[in-house]
Amino acid sequence: MSKFKEYISETTDELVNKVSWPSWSELQSSAIVVMVASVIIALVVFAMDFTFNKGMEAIYHLF
Repeated sequence: MSKFKEYISETTDELVNKVSWPSWSELQSSAIVVMVASVIIALVVFAMDFTFNKGMEAIYHLF
């Protein structure tokens, strides 16, 4: 049990004193970058899916 208490104590010390947390403005700008990148990737995947779907429909109508 003492090792568990030591682990919790060291973990708390590391999170409070050794980790450099981002500021609120850095956090907001990072979140915006992630959201924009997610939307761009979603649009690219949608465009690829739409194009593939239309291409397959055109092939199926030939037969």
